[in-house]
Amino acid sequence: MYRIVIADDHGLYRRGLRLALTAGIPGAEIFEAACFDAVVNLLEEQASIDLAILDLNMPGLFDQQVLSEVLSAYPHTRFAIVSGDDSRSEILTALSIGLHGYIVKSQKDEEVVLAVNEILSGRIYVPALLSRTSGDQRSYAALPSAKNSIRRRVGSSDLGRLTSRQKDVLKLMAEGYSNKEIARNLDIAEATTKIHAAAILRELGVRNRTEAAVLLQTWQSRNAS
Repeated sequence: MYRIVIADDHGLYRRGLRLALTAGIPGAEIFEAACFDAVVNLLEEQASIDLAILDLNMPGLFDQQVLSEVLSAYPHTRFAIVSGDDSRSEILTALSIGLHGYIVKSQKDEEVVLAVNEILSGRIYVPALLSRTSGDQRSYAALPSAKNSIRRRVGSSDLGRLTSRQKDVLKLMAEGYSNKEIARNLDIAEATTKIHAAAILRELGVRNRTEAAVLLQTWQSRNAS
């Protein structure tokens, strides 16, 4: 029996995809997630997730660095992107990170089921439209590298975009706790801590934990005065 996570913040799409996979892959156990924290919790708490299908545009701060941490933390799970963007650049970028497939939301149900079966079988899936000739020369907009993040001063809006779990992790990071200590304090896996830490650095536009701590302390001082 396959165990599959569908992660998308649009409930209608999640339910539609769930119905398609349930009909096309009998016996599959399907889990749904609407945000980053829910995805990470499912990967941590549910043993042996075979495939996680992720929408990059859902709340959760996904980017190359964060996805790399997720792939590293769960080497026995296969990961695919589902997106409304069918540009060659986005598909190739996703595959270059090490993801196992790219599904376009406009594809028919039978094509999506075929894609999922291909990925579950250990193969890499790319939609047929990748073979089209295209003048699309856009840069990798959907998967921005953390190295190219725009540096900015942190404000309440920046912190507000962090999930509740990421705020907990950031507070402990700022207090100098290691990933292992944070994991112990929050009762989560160390690998999960690394995933949240990568997302925090990306969202705050900083290079390391020290800069994240300084930004948090600066924000706290400014709001306390």
